[in-house]
Amino acid sequence: MAPMETSCSPSAGRFGRRSFLALAAAAAPALAQDRRDWANHDPVRYPDPDVRALDPSFGKYQVFNAVIRRHYVGTKWAEGPAWCGEGQYLVWSDIPNNRQLRFLEEDEHVTTFRSPSNNSNGNTFDFQGRQLSCEHGTRRVVRYEHNGSVTVVADRYNGKPLNSPNDLVVHPDGGIWFTDPPYGIMGNYEGTEAHQELKEAVYRVDPQSGRVELVNDELDKPNGICFSPDYKKVYLCDTGAPLDIQVFDLADNKLRNRRQFTDMKLNGRRGGADGIRADIDGNVWASASGGSGYDGVHIFNPAGQRIGMILLPEICANICFGGPRRNRLFMAASQSLYSLYVGTRGAHVA
Repeated sequence: MAPMETSCSPSAGRFGRRSFLALAAAAAPALAQDRRDWANHDPVRYPDPDVRALDPSFGKYQVFNAVIRRHYVGTKWAEGPAWCGEGQYLVWSDIPNNRQLRFLEEDEHVTTFRSPSNNSNGNTFDFQGRQLSCEHGTRRVVRYEHNGSVTVVADRYNGKPLNSPNDLVVHPDGGIWFTDPPYGIMGNYEGTEAHQELKEAVYRVDPQSGRVELVNDELDKPNGICFSPDYKKVYLCDTGAPLDIQVFDLADNKLRNRRQFTDMKLNGRRGGADGIRADIDGNVWASASGGSGYDGVHIFNPAGQRIGMILLPEICANICFGGPRRNRLFMAASQSLYSLYVGTRGAHVA
């Protein structure tokens, strides 16, 4: 979605993006993340007080002497982090600034990677190491080939232009799955304002025919998407109403048996998830927005129980696992990029 895997705007009579982001303004007591030095000059005492276990099972995933690091500040809305294993770098989007940035593993240096980026939002890498991006500005999904050329993966469905592709994942069979809410065409900040011609939906691009197939149009604002480690389930964030995470069984490229994975409420407090990724144990790590003491990343076990939190001083829009061992959680959060080493590994390629 754009500012929250990307930019949201309300639909009439619905709980939309503006209301969703307004949650961040909710008053809450000052917590550790509000007082710490995010410029990384003053050391943080181990264990990091902003990595919080809500259940003893989360202890497995906490690295005692690892702390949250802020690597970069200066984006207008950070989105779509994706790890390139071949190049050993992270790429992420700064949607309103119409650029992609790159974090280099070797010295943690940040450079401009692609500008303009057509207001790209979600990014990932396929099993051949090629980058895929969702573009708000062109309302399409593209693939950057190894020779530098650009292939349009999807830009229309049934002859009509897509809304603004938001987030995407790849399946081992070569299929590309992506969400298509209208955030990029709701105004001129994260894309270009335009008329919405298609209902919000989730699509799959067939690897053989290139055909764009609609797989679900039941969610209000489908946004973040990820597979379970065994590719038998698909998780989807709804950043409209009811602002939750849904899970489906996946068989024969069809989504079945829809049910709510989590309502994202924390002690009765409403918030939402944007980008999601699964680890090798089947836990779902969800970027979160809901105000101070809520913003950051929430971790849920396979049964949907919240077991831990990583608190940040700003809304987190999307995440991915990276590093040579895929045990470093990267967090694209509003104006900044953060990371934290964790006691697990990402389940998928990017």
